[in-house]
Amino acid sequence: MKKAIWILWPSFIVGGAGEVLFFTVFDPKELYLFGEPASLSRHAAYSIGFFLCWAFAAASSALTCFLQRSANEVNQCPLPAGGRPDGCPKREDPHAAG
Repeated sequence: MKKAIWILWPSFIVGGAGEVLFFTVFDPKELYLFGEPASLSRHAAYSIGFFLCWAFAAASSALTCFLQRSANEVNQCPLPAGGRPDGCPKREDPHAAG
């Protein structure tokens, strides 16, 4: 739950700032999708724009959380020492399960 808050709250703020910056430069009524004018109301364009900015910022924050894991977290065995298969090099190491 804590990591979800670390990801979603900052990305919410960045999503809001990104939307403000984007729609300061571009008018939602002048947007084109696949060569056709977007037939969205301003409110719909603002909502979709915010959620897209939020999603991109959340993906960036999630990737940062994923990549900041330590080598111990990445390499630790999820099975208890007695439940590891025969021949497992970590079978005799009770500390490998964390």
